[in-house]
Amino acid sequence: MAGKKILFLTGDFAEDYETMVPFQALQMVGHTVHAVCPGKKAGEKIKTAIHDFEGDQTYTEKPGHLFALNASFDEADAGNYDALMIAGGRAPEYLRLNERVIELVRQFAQANKPIAAVCHGAQLLAAADVIRGKRISAYPACSPEVRMAGGEYAQIEVDQAVTDGNFVTAPAWPAHPQWLAQFLRLLGTEIRL
Repeated sequence: MAGKKILFLTGDFAEDYETMVPFQALQMVGHTVHAVCPGKKAGEKIKTAIHDFEGDQTYTEKPGHLFALNASFDEADAGNYDALMIAGGRAPEYLRLNERVIELVRQFAQANKPIAAVCHGAQLLAAADVIRGKRISAYPACSPEVRMAGGEYAQIEVDQAVTDGNFVTAPAWPAHPQWLAQFLRLLGTEIRL
């Protein structure tokens, strides 16, 4: 298996597990992952938030870790990457206001490259208008946005994921085993035990 090059969009108050776990797991199996955030350069940090499901009407939020970016957003070019990954949490709600972010998402979609989004990451997909006719999962509070963008909201268990074409989406971090496994399949990653 040849390692792939993945652009990873994240930002301040992205969900901690949805940033740290995929970033590390994809590298562990041999892929190159460039974590970027608009307005920040390689070596700068973002603050993450931990979202827990504790029986309340929505998730609770606690301070997470500082996460060091390893690439500069201004140098990101979709043509240099094989796939796109989008972290969830609160970052997507403001990242979708950045026209360059939206253009990058569109470029990956138009090139039919694998795109993985978890939780609120679907907000970027909806804002980029790339999910018409696609079955897309997200945190349930994002379901109206998926539908308004012409997608079919996949209401699945929190520990499940769905693949539709080049999109792999999931409701939240409990889905990591399914979400990452499905993304790896799209990447052509083969793991032998």
